[in-house]
Amino acid sequence: MNIIAAVDRNWAIGKGGRLLVSIPADKQLFREETAGKTVIMGRKTLQSLPGGQPLHKRTNIVLSRNPGFSVKGTVVCRSVEEALAQVKDVPSRDVFVMGGAEIYREFLPYCDTAHITYIDYVYHADTFLHNLDRDPEWQMDLESDELTYFNLCYTFRRYVRRQK
Repeated sequence: MNIIAAVDRNWAIGKGGRLLVSIPADKQLFREETAGKTVIMGRKTLQSLPGGQPLHKRTNIVLSRNPGFSVKGTVVCRSVEEALAQVKDVPSRDVFVMGGAEIYREFLPYCDTAHITYIDYVYHADTFLHNLDRDPEWQMDLESDELTYFNLCYTFRRYVRRQK
């Protein structure tokens, strides 16, 4: 499976339930990478999307421990195991874990690729992704040229889990 996220220099991903920054090219990459595929997210991430609605042209799997939670156009799962059972017949390359922090943490052991927009800036943040640069199980195997959005520098990176 894949992780897809935007992080700052400290691997921060958000503050107060919101993304740190909105970069149009990052949004475009997200749309291109996940279109027609399966995305896995937590309830709070779903609720942070426009209108709190699932992403169009994707299978949306949402994790929530609330037994009464349901949203049209989503598959609601109550556990990681239930979500994994939902994607067992989907090619691993077509499954993207898209947050939030707890969902990333719970699914990281099942992922072998991470698509990271790395922002060369430090934000005041309260939510972080596991730092793959410091994890010997992961290695960066691709990095784009440096890009800019106004005065913000960033790169697109791909990390892969090292073979054991």
